[in-house]
Amino acid sequence: MSWGTELWDQFDNLEKHTQWGIDILEKYIKFVKERTEIELSYAKQLRNLSKKYQPKKNSKEEEEYKYTACKAFLSTLNEMNDYAGQHEVISENMTSQITVDLMRYVQELKQERKSNFHDGRKAQQHIETCWKQLESSKRRFERDCKEADRAQQYFEKMDADINVTKADVEKARQQAQLRHQMAEDSKAEYSSILQRFNQEQWEYYHTHIPNIFQKIQEMEERRIVRIGESMKTYAEVDRQVIPIIGKCLDGIVKAAESIDQKNDSQLVVEAYKSGFEPPGDIEFEDYTQPMKRTVSENSLSSAKEGKPELKFGGKSRGKLWPFIKKNKKARENS
Repeated sequence: MSWGTELWDQFDNLEKHTQWGIDILEKYIKFVKERTEIELSYAKQLRNLSKKYQPKKNSKEEEEYKYTACKAFLSTLNEMNDYAGQHEVISENMTSQITVDLMRYVQELKQERKSNFHDGRKAQQHIETCWKQLESSKRRFERDCKEADRAQQYFEKMDADINVTKADVEKARQQAQLRHQMAEDSKAEYSSILQRFNQEQWEYYHTHIPNIFQKIQEMEERRIVRIGESMKTYAEVDRQVIPIIGKCLDGIVKAAESIDQKNDSQLVVEAYKSGFEPPGDIEFEDYTQPMKRTVSENSLSSAKEGKPELKFGGKSRGKLWPFIKKNKKARENS
């Protein structure tokens, strides 16, 4: 399959098609460029996010990171910072390996395309000039033949007229011969130009145009291959950072697995343990004793002899839990 033989008469369409090919290449370059901008923006946002949640130095928040869960979160923030760096790598590599390379290539491609179609137009103009020369010589030959025919008819008319002098007949004969010679010269010139045109035309359609169109076809196929290679590079740039991104994610998983709920619970104990013992049992306070004393002296005497006197409203209460004290104070204040 060759454009030079299959598309010998499609110069204008090939010119449009190859321009479309360049437009597609430039569109792909723009796509990759926008992707690199997105990667940079994403990396910046990840870094800012990681920085936002970093604990402030010499603050209470920094003390909280003694807990394993908080340490794991801090490790996640650090890993995300490294993760962001890989997206910057993607942007840098896509710019250097694809965008810059293709932008340089597309300029070379435009120049090559311009040169090829310039040669094509030059060949077209040459064959058109040859055609015009052929048409001009053909018209001149046709005109000279008509003039020779008229001169011949005029000579024959003059020669047949007995009233015409020999001098006039001779003059007419010489004019007819002159016109006949001019027609012969025009015929020879037309024949020569026609032969030369046919040779030029054969070379145009079988040599010049096939060669030029072959170059254009090769140029277009190189463009197609180049954009395919760039798409592979596009994927490889992403693939190259996958191991490192995987390590970042592994780091997050490892940090998560290092979380020790028992250890964190122990740290809470160490942070808030008061060291006091829980309070003992509260003694029963019998508020019925004063009532019994008023009922019977015997009961009162028996009470004095048998048991120690219980004071009304005694203060033999045990130590209360801290939260009970707080609740009691709250009731008294209300």
